[in-house]
Amino acid sequence: MFFGGNAPMEGVLNSLAMEPFITGAQPHSRAAEITEVSPEATLLPPGVDADLTYELDGRRSHLAFGPDWTLVALRRRAGAATVCVSATSGDLADEVLAAAVRTARTGTPGESAVPVGFWHVQGCGGAGVRAPRTMDLPPWQEIRGNYPRSAVAALDTLMTVRPQDVTGRLVLLHGPAGTGKTTAVRALAHEWRDWCQVDNVLDPEVLFADPGYLTSVVLGEERADKRKWRLLILEDCDELVGADAKRDSGQALSRLLNLTDGLLGQGLDILVCLTTNENVARLHPAVVRPGRCLAEIEIPRLPKDEAVTWLGTGAEISAEGATLAELYRLRTAV
Repeated sequence: MFFGGNAPMEGVLNSLAMEPFITGAQPHSRAAEITEVSPEATLLPPGVDADLTYELDGRRSHLAFGPDWTLVALRRRAGAATVCVSATSGDLADEVLAAAVRTARTGTPGESAVPVGFWHVQGCGGAGVRAPRTMDLPPWQEIRGNYPRSAVAALDTLMTVRPQDVTGRLVLLHGPAGTGKTTAVRALAHEWRDWCQVDNVLDPEVLFADPGYLTSVVLGEERADKRKWRLLILEDCDELVGADAKRDSGQALSRLLNLTDGLLGQGLDILVCLTTNENVARLHPAVVRPGRCLAEIEIPRLPKDEAVTWLGTGAEISAEGATLAELYRLRTAV
């Protein structure tokens, strides 16, 4: 191997780790992609020290040699890492990799911890990339008091839905900005965690405009538990579901409808949760037609009397009531 003066050090470590695999001295290779790696994690089997190390912006990568095995661990941004092991036998490679990966775990997740995938498109016309994270999401009962009585009953019902209750495939939450739609979606992910894998699409405006991206997200990645349904969360989709969506968004609306009630969605246990600030009267009629929505819930401002009770202070509330965001600002200001 030849390395130029400008060769990236991560590449040097990775190339050195590949040498025994390429030559056949250690013909068995195993690798793991890990997210949310603790900064204190050694990414090495217990009792093993790294032979070569490289640090960039606080991210430490290393190469280690053991009896009949070689390990390279490359740390990336956002707490992710790749660990690769080559060894003289497959069992040994599995053993060394498992020992290294165990050090990456950040502890036992709490009751509110929910795994969530975040999708984004990579490159023009590229496939989607899913970045998994474990998030601390609120149980519904903890935040139930933040919502107006006009919405609570419908949200109560939605939170208790199970696979046998699914009819329509679309969950639509609409109302003014700041009323707590995103927080309600977070609680929904918590309440459905036992039977539904949750994925948040960071660029929904691209999702339905790019067939390749849509296909990769809909088919998803290989999952350990294929029995679970999937919930795709698309936030702030005003342009996608508005009354003029068909004219302004081309095929995007058609692909959304096909996913929730068409050939694309047939045979796929997928639910789609949309949030929008649009009034339901201004939504495209095809989106809210009977049978398509599992739930269509308006989350309005809290009426004045409910807002006064929530705030519990003498702060002035307008006759139109207040959004949850406005109430939190008032509480902070007191």
